[in-house]
Amino acid sequence: MTKPNPFADLTFEDFRARGANPSLSRHEKVGFPDSYREGLEEEIFRDIAFKLPGLRERGRKVLEIGPGCSNLPLMLARLCRERDHQLVFIDSAEMLAHLPDEPHVRKLEGRFPDNADLLEDWMGKTDVVIAYSVIQYVFAEGRLWDFIDHCLALLAEGGEMLYGDIPNAAMRRRFFSSAAGIRNHREYTGTDEGPDAAPADVKPGQIDDDVVLALLSRVRAKGCHAWVVPQPLALPMGNRREDILIRRP
Repeated sequence: MTKPNPFADLTFEDFRARGANPSLSRHEKVGFPDSYREGLEEEIFRDIAFKLPGLRERGRKVLEIGPGCSNLPLMLARLCRERDHQLVFIDSAEMLAHLPDEPHVRKLEGRFPDNADLLEDWMGKTDVVIAYSVIQYVFAEGRLWDFIDHCLALLAEGGEMLYGDIPNAAMRRRFFSSAAGIRNHREYTGTDEGPDAAPADVKPGQIDDDVVLALLSRVRAKGCHAWVVPQPLALPMGNRREDILIRRP
């Protein structure tokens, strides 16, 4: 019998419980085995900062939805302090408890956009919005379009947003159908078996090319630019995940 994947099908409530579980590592709390993130977070953050030039400016309003409690939000808080940015973290109280209490950091408890009314002073004034490895959970819960519309309402003119680390089932299937993907699978599992990459219907709650393209269309129809951008292959799942970059003209 196949052992259940403890990182599959997680919900906001699951992450709340993980945030309060002292037996989990910081990577496990945010939904990843240690092998996927340990020693790689600096490279991940470097990619995020490269894709969001607003972070390199000074005195900006920066907001992250679902930061979790790994080292990534700590790196963001440090950069914002150095650049005189105001920073808002939105997540459960259990996750936010692990993040720094600093004068430039505001913590907003709860699930976005249920608490969007508490951000009235940031609506249309936010320079940078980040939601890294978050969109897949919003989509699985059937809240994607409402989430996106509220995110777009936050952006100032010239503001930018990154939906990062999006698992795409179709992209994964393409990769594991290739010679490189088969080698990757065999090296990872230590077996001669190939990955399951046969064409199949996408499982409920999974993002595929159709969802990604529909998301781009939705954002563009709302008056913003939107692009699918690759992750560096050095990142843990850069061969089967991608990012979406959004900018308000």
